[in-house]
Amino acid sequence: MRIAVACDHAGFPLKEDVIQAIKEMGHQPVDLGAYDTTPVDYPDYAVKIGQAILGGQAERGVLICGSGVGASIAANKIDGLYAGLCHDDYSAGQGVEHDNMNVLCMGARVIGPALVPGLVHAFVNAQFSTEERHRRRVGKTMALERTHKP
Repeated sequence: MRIAVACDHAGFPLKEDVIQAIKEMGHQPVDLGAYDTTPVDYPDYAVKIGQAILGGQAERGVLICGSGVGASIAANKIDGLYAGLCHDDYSAGQGVEHDNMNVLCMGARVIGPALVPGLVHAFVNAQFSTEERHRRRVGKTMALERTHKP
């Protein structure tokens, strides 16, 4: 699986750990930057993740900022991205299984590198459930994109 990885300057210290975890799982990371700690804006990297996923260059994405909150909010503004802020393995896996999450958001100032392999493993190995209740709920969530526009 190709997994887009992007971060702002605050997320940069964790990005290489994410890329390494993806490689160790036998998947292909797509590094979209940032490439150093020069201050940049996380919404710009949410757009890069969106372009990669929606354009078919990646199946999923990992987006990192300082807290993970801003990255998650920005990514969820892009139709077709379903981002979740996860700092534990359970949420990272269940977000995919129950909610069809395709972008994992993390906060580099919240978690350390020791948690990254478990989070990435849970996210990448999870598959969306075929249970009717999950399909129904995700369908309702997707309908919100169409029905609640200004």
